[in-house]
Amino acid sequence: TSVGGFIYATLQNELIELFGLEGCLLIIGALALNLMVCAGPMRPINLPGYYLKQRAALQRTEEPEAIYTKPTAIIIDSDLKTAPVSADNAATIKLLIIKEPIELQEHEVEQKGGIFSCSIVARAIKKIMRPYGQYLCETVELLQDRVFMAFCIAMFLFSLGAFPPVLFMEDVAQSEGLIDGIALIPLVSIVAMTTGIGKLILGVLADMRWVNSLYLYALTLIGTGTALLLIPVSKSYLGLQVLSAVVGFFSGNWSLTSYITTKIVGIERLSQAHGILMCFGGFGITLGPPVVGKKMHSYDLAFYFSGTCVFVSGLFLFLATLPCWNRMSEEENSPVEEDVNTSQQPTLDCDKVASVA
Repeated sequence: TSVGGFIYATLQNELIELFGLEGCLLIIGALALNLMVCAGPMRPINLPGYYLKQRAALQRTEEPEAIYTKPTAIIIDSDLKTAPVSADNAATIKLLIIKEPIELQEHEVEQKGGIFSCSIVARAIKKIMRPYGQYLCETVELLQDRVFMAFCIAMFLFSLGAFPPVLFMEDVAQSEGLIDGIALIPLVSIVAMTTGIGKLILGVLADMRWVNSLYLYALTLIGTGTALLLIPVSKSYLGLQVLSAVVGFFSGNWSLTSYITTKIVGIERLSQAHGILMCFGGFGITLGPPVVGKKMHSYDLAFYFSGTCVFVSGLFLFLATLPCWNRMSEEENSPVEEDVNTSQQPTLDCDKVASVA
């Protein structure tokens, strides 16, 4: 994606000069249609049989066994009691004994109201809606997690402020008279190139044991916000290139989202949690350009707004994931005990950190 972004920005300018705006859009649209070709061979993964059996066995062990089962009422005619036990009578009794309560209930319902009765329709609707209700409950549980909710809010603020300035960087340079025409390597290309480098380096750092991935992500947000706030102050094209490189490098934190989400919620709930996270990011990307384009009457205000959003997102994520919140919740849940040595142990106070920030 970074290589494509680097080539695209330069290629677009050349296409506009050669074929005009309409020809450029036709060529770009033709390139985008190749996504359909790439998506054509994609099919659902056919899981092997041993995996399906293992998953089914795990589900059976997780489901609690019923403590009490309602016995089935068996009504035997008086003729069967008095008559000698024959082969037909034995078969009838056996059939009544092995019949499940659900089958008997369904048989009674069919006799009373037919197969299209209200109870059958209600049972079918309940069966269809059960997975959706379970998914909704799991989503609520995820949103109740403090760290994951802080991560979602940080993702929303980052998406709200980080993407619109990339579109305006070249316009800022031209409006300030820092460059004549279009540069050979636009600032957008610099952002795309350094984003690729940032993805690799930040990914390596996240794999190190002594690095906290959440704090690393918060640091990248704070760095991106600081760089965006400094862009209106820069009065040289070289300064804009350096700040664009910084924004691009820290924007490589997208490579950490799946890794951090897995550490928060676990691998089993990764797909659901990642979808919720991308939903927050999607709202930010959708609202960002209209807010910046309509409400901000100058480039400086746009960059100040975007930089503030991204900086606040990093600061909020850092404060929300401090370990002192876990200590405070444990103290509330556990009985109060006085310990003489606790005053000698170094602790991290949330109020002090928040006041300094």
